[in-house]
Amino acid sequence: MSGTIELLDETLAAAKAEGRSALIAYLPAGFPTVDGGIEAVKAAFAGGADVVEVGLPHSDPVLDGPVIQTADDIALRGGVRIADVLRTVREAHAATGKPVLVMTYWNPVDRYGVARFTAELAEAGGAGCILPDLPVQESANWREHAAKHGLGTVFVVAPSSRDARLATITAAGSGFVYAASLMGVTGTRASVGAEAKELVRRTRATTELPVCVGLGVSNAEQAAEVAGFADGVIVGSAFVKRMLDAPDEAAGLAAVRELAAELAAGVRRGTGPG
Repeated sequence: MSGTIELLDETLAAAKAEGRSALIAYLPAGFPTVDGGIEAVKAAFAGGADVVEVGLPHSDPVLDGPVIQTADDIALRGGVRIADVLRTVREAHAATGKPVLVMTYWNPVDRYGVARFTAELAEAGGAGCILPDLPVQESANWREHAAKHGLGTVFVVAPSSRDARLATITAAGSGFVYAASLMGVTGTRASVGAEAKELVRRTRATTELPVCVGLGVSNAEQAAEVAGFADGVIVGSAFVKRMLDAPDEAAGLAAVRELAAELAAGVRRGTGPG
């Protein structure tokens, strides 16, 4: 089976055709359990997410703030493995027919083996990978295997990225560009700010790929704001926090579905990227 980058491309294009941003949710595999994590991805889709990123829990998540670190710790103490991450992708995609990516730091993939990881992710129906700490200049081997298996390679750009660097990064990527809205780690914030809008503008000048904004979006109002200038709105910590705060798994799943519905309404209130 080939990967589903075409499904990802079609999903983002369909949102654009509707005059809105796509809603992209992030949830870590294995949290609160492997089965619970699979149900959480399904709940996000049921609430209105267009795409879901499944996080591969890591012991040193440099981009992630305390909320996602807490969830990763729970997943790791529960014994989550790469096989469980791939199972999460497989079952969530099979149940929904929607695009599912993996967000992972490079070390676990490198240790697992690039050829093996890309082949197994494609076989699971994955759409690709977001690789926040893989330098573009060291990514040729990954990109070759990903392309062979129909997987997208999503790189992260930041407000500190100079224009020439943005061009290098976006030329190497596929699927979409992940624009980190600020310098820092994931988490919910009171404001997403003008920095993200300017980064999207500069990134768009280098690529035809959709530019999706993450880090800091936590409610419908912020989603609507970002939807006014970005092709996609990425939300992670807010989903994880709802699950952490829930009294039990069923309540957590309901909270994920509810938040996805609120955010889906928010991206539809945005004026659409222009």
